[in-house]
Amino acid sequence: MLTTFGFLDPPELVIILVIALVIFGPGKLPELGKSLGKGISEFKAATNGEPEKKKEAVGEPDKKDEPKNG
Repeated sequence: MLTTFGFLDPPELVIILVIALVIFGPGKLPELGKSLGKGISEFKAATNGEPEKKKEAVGEPDKKDEPKNG
């Protein structure tokens, strides 16, 4: 059986999802999926060098919005 490194076949994905369902339960899986997706998007943003998007997510004000003193 030839497989490409890093890719999973559909039967393997089904087995992994069933095991995850048994371990975490149906109530916890959507929360895990959301946090995994958020982590992946934050990682991609950090590797692409998008600090402005990160500042908005954290709620930090931009330098241009601050009032100038004198």
